[in-house]
Amino acid sequence: MPDFLWGAAASAHQYEGNNVNSDWWWLESQGAMERSGAAVDGYHRYADDMRLLADAGLNAFRFSLEWARIEPAQGEFAAAELIHYRRMIDTALSLGLTPVVTLLHFTHPRWFIEKGGWRNPQAVGHFARYVEKVTAILGDVEWVCTINEPNIHTLTARMMERLAAGEQVPPISAGPGARLPLPDPEIGAVLADAHATARDIVRARTRAQAGWTVACRALTPTPGNEERFAEVKYHWEDFYLEQAKGDDFVGVQAYTSQPVDADGVVPHPPSPTNTLTGWAFRPDALGIAIRNAADVTRGTPIVVTENGIATDDDKRRVQYIDEALGTLFDATDDGIDIRGYLHWSATDNFEWGHWAPTFGLIGVDRTTLARTPRPSLSRLGDIARGGYRHAT
Repeated sequence: MPDFLWGAAASAHQYEGNNVNSDWWWLESQGAMERSGAAVDGYHRYADDMRLLADAGLNAFRFSLEWARIEPAQGEFAAAELIHYRRMIDTALSLGLTPVVTLLHFTHPRWFIEKGGWRNPQAVGHFARYVEKVTAILGDVEWVCTINEPNIHTLTARMMERLAAGEQVPPISAGPGARLPLPDPEIGAVLADAHATARDIVRARTRAQAGWTVACRALTPTPGNEERFAEVKYHWEDFYLEQAKGDDFVGVQAYTSQPVDADGVVPHPPSPTNTLTGWAFRPDALGIAIRNAADVTRGTPIVVTENGIATDDDKRRVQYIDEALGTLFDATDDGIDIRGYLHWSATDNFEWGHWAPTFGLIGVDRTTLARTPRPSLSRLGDIARGGYRHAT
């Protein structure tokens, strides 16, 4: 697979730090969760992190542009921030890393939320104006993700609506015992419109392949609940995958698997083998998610834009990578068109209200911000170099 993307991922709010004009910064200031603060200072340290990825043998880095930095006030664009993100693109290219650029990774400018967020009739127009502006720096970028995990995005959007209404808002929990509400179909439909609009702008103004990424929960039915399973899977994933049928690719993002019973998605039961997020250790979820995406989209090319594990034991991370990639290789052997694998995440970072879950191929000391490449980074780099085909 000579043109295959082998890399790792980050998102601006979780990685950069000091995203003071965003809705998430506003949410964190309410005191219901930990603060992102300086995050892992990726805003200034990205070149060193990219170099670690490239030196390990990877050839791609996924990162996001921060709308709240670029348009901190409605209609006012910060030229310095566009220059900053262009430098990130140039740095990646100079190191032999293909930049995979995400335009919206959960966070919005605060002004956007105060004007009604995605329920504002002008929301898609606001987003389109931003996308048109940033395409000026994307002319030679080959891969663009328009919106990250729109199905999860509907939940965070509802959370921001409550924040704008003056409510105290706790962070979303997907840990043991949690049953998340279904994605909001009204917001989902608006996000689908926003995605199609952004995709068309990207196609018209750049040479990039454009798609969006979907949180794939690798759901499975329990006996007698097949109809309920199909209904839940449609609302959680398949509606969003269907929107990708005309796209250049679809991003598959998978971490764990859960069954569906008559009441919906079954919470992860407590277990000593669960990850630091409370999720079941299920590297086989990647194969389940890939096959469902290929089936629903009827063959839209797939890029695995996120897959990983929150653990403080890097041997488990290596095991997870080996087993997950075994399912990916099996899918390619069966003819599924997969164009890349981007591990979540490049570095440890801020996990949406929490600092404890560590996902990084590169460890980060929270006090000194010193970086330590983990053996899992070397393992993924060996795979990228073609060191082995299946996990051993």
